[in-house]
Amino acid sequence: MDLAFIPSPSTGVVHLGPIPLRGYAFCIIIGVFVGVWLGNRRWVQRGGRSGTVADIAVWAVPFGLVGGRLYHVITTYEPYFGKNGHPLDAFKVWQGGLGIWGAVALGALGAWIGCRRRGIPMPAYADALAPGLAIGQAIGRWGNWFNQELYGRPTDLPWALKINPDPAIGRIGGTYHPTFLYESLWCLGVAALVIWADKRFRLGHGRVFALYVAAYCAGRAWIEYMRVDEAHHILGLRLNDWTSLIVFILAVVYMVVSAKKAPGREEIVEPEWQLGEGAQDGAKETGGTKDRKDGGKEADAEPGAASDAPKAAGSSGGAKP
Repeated sequence: MDLAFIPSPSTGVVHLGPIPLRGYAFCIIIGVFVGVWLGNRRWVQRGGRSGTVADIAVWAVPFGLVGGRLYHVITTYEPYFGKNGHPLDAFKVWQGGLGIWGAVALGALGAWIGCRRRGIPMPAYADALAPGLAIGQAIGRWGNWFNQELYGRPTDLPWALKINPDPAIGRIGGTYHPTFLYESLWCLGVAALVIWADKRFRLGHGRVFALYVAAYCAGRAWIEYMRVDEAHHILGLRLNDWTSLIVFILAVVYMVVSAKKAPGREEIVEPEWQLGEGAQDGAKETGGTKDRKDGGKEADAEPGAASDAPKAAGSSGGAKP
């Protein structure tokens, strides 16, 4: 008998009148908002303009959602295009199935487009957004809890996740490792690590983002190893384990090379805004100096005119009999 476990919700959707509110989608949306909010704060701290992060996110988020779904469908194509598959189900994002690798890759493309349009260096934007992305992932992972999916091996630990049986999809009830919770907590730790390292070492030129990627991959590898859902294997390892390993190596290499080529942190992250503010401040200072000089001349002229007046009056008075 299980004395303690984490219960799963009886349903993954709540109806607000005729509008269905799906737990999976709700977690993704909340994660996006929190990530953009924190990214905006960090961007402003670096000298950027408030609202720029959200403007670029308008490009990054849709690209990320499409990329995440494409990665999932391509690497897990059987339910959609395999035998007895349902191709239209590939569009049902609310049922779960967003691959973080595709989301980051295509989301980065969208962010690059947004940065190009605003004349902003992409690495600086990625650095500002990195901790928010980790926290957004931590929140988004709870969507798997609502859908009762992507859990780990069976266990009787006190924090085991209770899964309800569902013969329609072949789901066997029991208590399993809550891998969604493990990854959520790991992502919060990654966010804390990235924020600390950024303050301690003043990272820049994309190294904050690279640290986030490397730290996330390290955790994703062991969490992925615990999962029991179907996945493609290469040389005995799940596909996502190989992806984690490759991306981890690339992130570490980038950090090393970037530190040698561009040490330190960017002084200007939003040229149009920051340089424009500097020009305005310079104009104000120049105008103030000019006013002071003109005022000084006028002030000097007024005493002189006043002192000359008595002389003129005296000369005039002396001419009279």
